[in-house]
Amino acid sequence: MTSLERRQTASPMARDYPSAAPHIAVLIPCHNEAATITQVVADFRRALPHATILVCDNASGDDTAKQAAAAGAIVTHEPLRGKGNAVRRMFADVDADVYVLVDGDDTYDASVAPDLINRLISGNLDMLNASRVLPEGETYRRGHRFGAAMLTSIVSRLFGNRFEDMLAGYRVFSRRFVKTFPSRSSGFEIETELTVHALEMRTPVEEVATRYTDRPEGSDSKLHTVRDGGRILRTILELLREERPLRFFGLTGLLLAVVATGLAAPVLIEYAESGLVPRLPTAILATGMMIVALLSFATGLVLNTVTRGRQEMKRMWYLSLPSLEQDLATTTTRAVGAIPRPEFRHKSASTLPAASEERARHG
Repeated sequence: MTSLERRQTASPMARDYPSAAPHIAVLIPCHNEAATITQVVADFRRALPHATILVCDNASGDDTAKQAAAAGAIVTHEPLRGKGNAVRRMFADVDADVYVLVDGDDTYDASVAPDLINRLISGNLDMLNASRVLPEGETYRRGHRFGAAMLTSIVSRLFGNRFEDMLAGYRVFSRRFVKTFPSRSSGFEIETELTVHALEMRTPVEEVATRYTDRPEGSDSKLHTVRDGGRILRTILELLREERPLRFFGLTGLLLAVVATGLAAPVLIEYAESGLVPRLPTAILATGMMIVALLSFATGLVLNTVTRGRQEMKRMWYLSLPSLEQDLATTTTRAVGAIPRPEFRHKSASTLPAASEERARHG
């Protein structure tokens, strides 16, 4: 009996579906990871022998797709460059109960995947974030570490403090989360968008510390500290504007009002003393800024109402799908150790498993 099966049997929630085995899909977005993808696929095949492993080749210029296929993974292609584009494609194409999202750079520990999945199931969670912990003696690029900590701190202050490592590339999701996630990011901002979506929807989430190692020799990072850090910061500001418009436009209006007051104070004092306004341009500027500040406050109030309606609609759509516990509780005909493969909706259906028939046989 595997550790996952033992913990499912021991878990109070798992007792409701002791014979249910989840459909597990391991999703690996890759761009030029030929040096590591074979090892990643092998490690997850060993850790999750019944899972289906899908590699999305994101416009690679090397043999990533060939190496992944040779290792036994199902390979799909996303021509639009960027991790966000690859993740969005896989979320749309794959239908499973549990999704494991991991980078293809061989830096994450595949052996803990069964425990992460078990925690997701036993806690009836929608997302489990695997925060990165470096073993003693190993180093991580100082710029990356500082940037990750700073961006995580910003998101914690703006949206809620529930994660210590917002930019981790190793996560486990329920089907309900994946199918209600409105992905829009194209690049490395996808982790930020996933985190903010979970915080705004107030979905059940947890974070577990996992071992993180340096890239193997011959494998190069695709993350550029300054450029991608700037894009992530821009994404945070855009999400703040869209998800918390009253705070965004309210702070903007407050800043403009403070500056306008500072400019107008000397003019008003001089007018009170002499009855003259010698600095007319300053007075006009201060008046204009105060008008814009009031308009910003009004915009925030209007958009806040619109955003509440959007959030209610997203919440209703989220609640229309069964939770992971409900999904597994209704799947009573599956036997542990005989896990059907997830269904893949893809144009080249001949290269993918005929999972629709398999799902029909297993309920």
